Amino acid sequence: MTVKIATFNVNGVNGRLPRLLEWLAESSPDIACLQEIKTGDPKFPIKAIEAAGYGAVWHGQPSHHGVAILARGETPVEVRRGLPGDDPDLQARYLEADVQGLRVASVYLPNGNPAPGPKFDYKLAWFERLIVHAQTLIDSGRDVVLADDFNVVPTNADIYNAWLWRFDAVLQPETREAYQRLLAQGWVDATRRLHPNERVYTFWVNANAFARNAGFRMDFLLLSPNLARRLTAAEVDSEHRGREKPSDHAPVWIRLAAGPA
Repeated sequence: MTVKIATFNVNGVNGRLPRLLEWLAESSPDIACLQEIKTGDPKFPIKAIEAAGYGAVWHGQPSHHGVAILARGETPVEVRRGLPGDDPDLQARYLEADVQGLRVASVYLPNGNPAPGPKFDYKLAWFERLIVHAQTLIDSGRDVVLADDFNVVPTNADIYNAWLWRFDAVLQPETREAYQRLLAQGWVDATRRLHPNERVYTFWVNANAFARNAGFRMDFLLLSPNLARRLTAAEVDSEHRGREKPSDHAPVWIRLAAGPA
């Protein structure tokens, strides 16, 4: 049985709830990881999501950040909320769960602007904590998916005009170098595995940019090495970016072939 897994920065789960439910109905992912839910835990719209056929776990924060993991027909089993390495850090950016035989993490890396500055320093420090924890996931030998808005543009081929954004935190050499060190652990960027030379975008700053397809690729599904062998499709539901009151990101999804019995 194949598995469809998606990542989607919803930019406010309550404000964008009609778009989220519309997308779930049309795209029917088996697992959907959300970022920037922007709501405290008590206000997460679990009843509407359950009515759509999904169970969920979530790690919320009022007005900012927040991540969730949805699964069709079942509730994911939470494993970890928050990254190890900085207990006082209360920003809701990481959630890890077991679902359908996979270990899945929903990740929302800090934006980091303005760079340089304290926010950029926090971004890099958070990235280092992620790299350390991601190595433990690789070492576990489990089938793992990191589903994320990384706020990283890995190369100039991942943005419509790198020069215009050359001072932004998402393009800084330190940001890109951290992402490459993460990949060097063995993670496979699913989109680039199947579309190595295509211009693929997942984020557009406004409607005008979307109309011109002046986009960025900052949303990823990273697969542990063994799991990457099951990858059969990787696409972006970019059409959803053009709908009424959409998120500024589009959902990204993959399909995996059935695993061993």
